[in-house]
Amino acid sequence: MKKIREMTRTIELNWSTVIAVIVFHVLALVALFNFTWQNFAILALLWWISGSLGIGIGYHRLLTHRGFKAPKWLERFFALCGTLALQSGPISWVTTHRLHHAFTETDKDPHTVQKGLYWAHIGWIFQGTAQMQSEETKKRYAPDLVKNRFYRFLDRYYWLSSVVLGLILLIFGGWQMVLWGIFLRTVFVWHATWLVNSATHKWGKRRFQTDDSSTNNALVAMITFGEGWHNNHHAFPRSARHGFTKLEIDLNWLQIKLLEKIGLASNVYAYDLKRQR
Repeated sequence: MKKIREMTRTIELNWSTVIAVIVFHVLALVALFNFTWQNFAILALLWWISGSLGIGIGYHRLLTHRGFKAPKWLERFFALCGTLALQSGPISWVTTHRLHHAFTETDKDPHTVQKGLYWAHIGWIFQGTAQMQSEETKKRYAPDLVKNRFYRFLDRYYWLSSVVLGLILLIFGGWQMVLWGIFLRTVFVWHATWLVNSATHKWGKRRFQTDDSSTNNALVAMITFGEGWHNNHHAFPRSARHGFTKLEIDLNWLQIKLLEKIGLASNVYAYDLKRQR
């Protein structure tokens, strides 16, 4: 009976997530039939803001791993950018990623590739429990964020920033700009991020013999501003630098270095491959 209950929980769908993802994909497809260079420029700008400033630098390298420090206002700005990716709020995202590192490729890993590429890529948000984290889990794995009222608010209403942005795009560019700036851009950033969970645990090169299947994948790095150097990241999770050579282009790292030079980033931790040789 216990096994039956476990199997039932496994195959249950998170219908609100499934429906939202389907709607976004349908409208993203519609956007492709309404191309203008202006809309493409908006998509590119928002791809950078949500995918790089928000997910790569904000949610991942700053909030999750604390690879560097930033002024409170800038840290909150990065977190706000992260909400535009519609990948959940900062507390939930950080909790999920810290669980991934704590239990990589085990049953406790929210998007373990051991359950297959489909699961690691998208199945885990359709059928997994990562979207329904308990408060106890959040307090245990993201205590630094849970105690902050701003992040608690942002975690609960992370979708609000996209609604506001959508209204602004509607006013200045009409429905076509909304389709490109919200729906197509969001779907693209979703899959780019999910490829880090799936593709970089399957295809690529391994510099370090980590206790997992993580790889360095140049294509994924290209569309995620440097997040695809995943084997490097799993070997040194706290490092704010993921691309360890000149050929491993890491735009997120270059932006962090720029912030450091102008005094907006401090205590930057970066693994230096040359010094270790």
